[in-house]
Amino acid sequence: MTYLGLDLGTSGVKALLIDEGQRPLTEGHAPLEVQRPHPMWSEQDPHSWITACESAIAEVRAAAPDAFAALRGIAVSGQMHGATLLDANDQPLRPAILWNDGRAHAECAELEERADFRGLGGNIVMAGFTAPKLRWVQKHEPEVFAQVRKVLLPKDYVGLWLTGEHVSEMSDAAGTLWLDVEKRDWSDELLAATELSRDHMPRLVEGSARAGGLRAELAAEWGVGNVTVAGGAGDNAATAVGLGLVQPGQGFLSLGTSGVLFTVTDRFASNTESAVHSFCHAVPKTWHQMGVILSATDALAWLGQITGQSPAALAGMVQDIQQPSAITFLPYLSGERTPHNAPDAAGAFHGLRRAHGLPDMVQAVMEGVGFAFADCCRALDHCGSLPERVCVAGGGSQSETWLQMIADITGLTLDVPESGAQGAALGAARLAMLGYGGAAEAEVIRPPKIRKSIAPNPALTSAYAERYADFRAAWEQRLTQ
Repeated sequence: MTYLGLDLGTSGVKALLIDEGQRPLTEGHAPLEVQRPHPMWSEQDPHSWITACESAIAEVRAAAPDAFAALRGIAVSGQMHGATLLDANDQPLRPAILWNDGRAHAECAELEERADFRGLGGNIVMAGFTAPKLRWVQKHEPEVFAQVRKVLLPKDYVGLWLTGEHVSEMSDAAGTLWLDVEKRDWSDELLAATELSRDHMPRLVEGSARAGGLRAELAAEWGVGNVTVAGGAGDNAATAVGLGLVQPGQGFLSLGTSGVLFTVTDRFASNTESAVHSFCHAVPKTWHQMGVILSATDALAWLGQITGQSPAALAGMVQDIQQPSAITFLPYLSGERTPHNAPDAAGAFHGLRRAHGLPDMVQAVMEGVGFAFADCCRALDHCGSLPERVCVAGGGSQSETWLQMIADITGLTLDVPESGAQGAALGAARLAMLGYGGAAEAEVIRPPKIRKSIAPNPALTSAYAERYADFRAAWEQRLTQ
């Protein structure tokens, strides 16, 4: 028997086929494009998600036809928060409004006044979430809003294609701001604040539960038998499942385009004052909290673009750190979430002098990202959910110099997995195994083997504590300008 995990990202789709021993058999990939017709807008055609899934699955089928014929379960991991608006015939009424779309910023304060989004939804109303997007559509595209019969998240639109049913699960639904996160159910109060009802929402299941069966047309086309489709997960929850992190006190640090500090909890708790995200996990009776920074490796990519260097080449300029940089860098190139909730925040170098060269600036950028993670640590520590050690994920985790820097700045011990195969697609495939049944959660969701653990260097932690104070002072100075 085999299982398929689909990871619907913003820039592409990944399909991963695994066997019963969770060994990766083959992968398929297909790109996606984002349309930005106006400033702060970010959209995708929902039909393009299906086309990309078909292409990625076709690669898997071609590479391992016999293994694919033994398919028993599918689950989808997906980019969160996207508003996919369907009419009475399940046809998209407009392009989906994505997680990184900021057009609904004016609607956020309006919704905060209408209902207890922070108490029930567990999160500050931000333009990236789904609820303010619907309020924007109601105000600016009333003819579209009047035709809305279902609101789906991106991965759940793929689920509709797979099963013919409107189904979502807890981790992704928590990012809409319509879910009572503690009760793991739609909130009539929060839905009413956007003039919607449960009728507009998909049915809810747990991410590890059966959501439906593969449509007969697709089963015949692919040459497979009865295939179960599980609930799946939002991208970060799926990554946690791929890393085997479902027990309270576990967590991961993702050093990707954006940065995430993710911790697992056994109860709902929130810290909206510091813009911590509080969501359901993808398995029952489990929740998670996240500190999110919007520019992690993207800050290094930005410096590379203006200097004509690759991010890897820049990172290679910084080795064997003996002392913190004298330059302070605020990595707020795309605004910031945790802890500032400041979409208009801007990046800046402080203390830059004529004697400084590119390696000094690179070190400052990498440290600035580390200090932003330290802000996330403070926010999660306030909730009592900060672990002492976390796994690492994301492209930036290939730089051990950067990981050591982050460990020294945050005080966290960082565990580097032995294999790079862990991730959202593997998490989805594991949820597919659970949705099919026959195996216990503890047997399927196992933590990875650790190749190396990076502990804080006592010789640098005190020096970085002083520089962190300078980092926070630089932010306060920017606020007064």
